[in-house]
Amino acid sequence: MDGCVQMCKCFLILFNILFALVGFGLVSLGMWLRFGAETRGFFDIDLNTKQFTIGVVVLVVTGVLMLLVAVIGNCGACNHSKSALGVFSGLLSFLIIIEIAAGVMAFTWSGKVSEELAKFYVTIYNQYLSTKSPGQAMTLKLFHNAFDCCGVSGPIEMYVRDTCPEGNFQKQLSFPSCPSVILDMFKSSAPVVLGWFLGTAGIMLVALLCSFILYKSPVCSQSPFSM
Repeated sequence: MDGCVQMCKCFLILFNILFALVGFGLVSLGMWLRFGAETRGFFDIDLNTKQFTIGVVVLVVTGVLMLLVAVIGNCGACNHSKSALGVFSGLLSFLIIIEIAAGVMAFTWSGKVSEELAKFYVTIYNQYLSTKSPGQAMTLKLFHNAFDCCGVSGPIEMYVRDTCPEGNFQKQLSFPSCPSVILDMFKSSAPVVLGWFLGTAGIMLVALLCSFILYKSPVCSQSPFSM
């Protein structure tokens, strides 16, 4: 093999190992969100959680698909298999399109998503005030620790202080209102999220190019398991 083909093979192997690790992480995250004791409150609270259920399913399915793509890609790169590389290229092309579309939608809909998430938080907050449900308390703690905020009334939160992030008395008096933090964070991070999606798609395009170069090299055969 010439140097270019050898570099492409090494890049594909490394790419697919990292791809598999990310896929495994997404599957693990989805399982934790659905069945973890800390996150079960999302599904137990008295609220329509269809969006969260769909989100968890998408995480798991995406993770499984990434694992499948990584296995096929490494099979093609290590065994010099044209058939495996062809399937890998097709699946990777599909994922690149999804990645770019997801980045554009995340950027375009960031305001809407932040508003819905803020409304969801306020709903959980109001329900917790009347029921003191453990599931709702756990959900509030997740929000408070993720966004480093507490409640809806600003610096001095009297009603859900037991769910606020840990800290000294002075810090607990300075926590901002969660709805405003959620809205500001999504607004400021939208370009970063778009850049992350497009950057990931760019790396996947390099892997697709390397797959094409390896596919066209004379060392590749049609058998998926030939050496």
